[in-house]
Amino acid sequence: MSKIGNAIYEIHHMDKIAARDQWVNRIHPLVKFVLTVIYIATVVSFDKYDFAGLTGMVIYPMAMFILADLSFADSLKRLRIVLPLVCFIGVFNPFFDKELIYIGNVAIRTGVISMVTLMMKGVFTVLASYLLIASTSIEKLCYAFRLLHVPKILVTQIMLTYRYITVLLEEVNRITQAYALRAPNQKGIHIKVWGSLTGQLLLRSMDRANVVYESMSLRGYNGSFQYVGEKMRWRWQDICYLLLWLALFILFRNIPVIIVVGNLTGGLFG
Repeated sequence: MSKIGNAIYEIHHMDKIAARDQWVNRIHPLVKFVLTVIYIATVVSFDKYDFAGLTGMVIYPMAMFILADLSFADSLKRLRIVLPLVCFIGVFNPFFDKELIYIGNVAIRTGVISMVTLMMKGVFTVLASYLLIASTSIEKLCYAFRLLHVPKILVTQIMLTYRYITVLLEEVNRITQAYALRAPNQKGIHIKVWGSLTGQLLLRSMDRANVVYESMSLRGYNGSFQYVGEKMRWRWQDICYLLLWLALFILFRNIPVIIVVGNLTGGLFG
């Protein structure tokens, strides 16, 4: 399978995952979106040397992977490009932050601690965003945006862009396959034809956009959509889910739970 074909498959696969009938998928989309934003804000708010406190925030992605029945290995495979880039941000911290601290008899540069902490922040935020997408369809997310009074035109743009990105990729796939059939011994696309192929892609996209808009108009499109999430009603489970995680976020933000648990286990078994 080509890279473009693989990208199309991944998009459709993520749609299938988000449409599953799991317990987390049935949670109101606004609750999951708000929790994701609060979680990311909480993770980012930790001090750059607060490694112990930040470690406790791993509980949210871990619990979400279990509740949503998602494969951690498959998720890392899909995020294999993003995660290294996120981790690369803090790789130079040890060269600029050279102050030493002692943990027992071991001397460690504060730059190493800040590097690991920054990497953890990046990984946690990326995982939280991925888990939101994997447990909530784009229609439900757009409904949550409308509940937050995000402008209608912006929400429509987000949904149509996501929904029809596969159409654009399919057109690109057709063009590249046609070119490969006409130049079987050539690797890739020659730079001389980049302009003409891009023009062909633009014309095809415009034609397809007109067909899509005409189809939408014939079905009564008047500038707004009936989102799937509109059929969802608030339940007591949604409120409990929201309050439980908010309480845990506040607890882990203010108390280094990992250290507390370590002291308790050390006291019990030491």
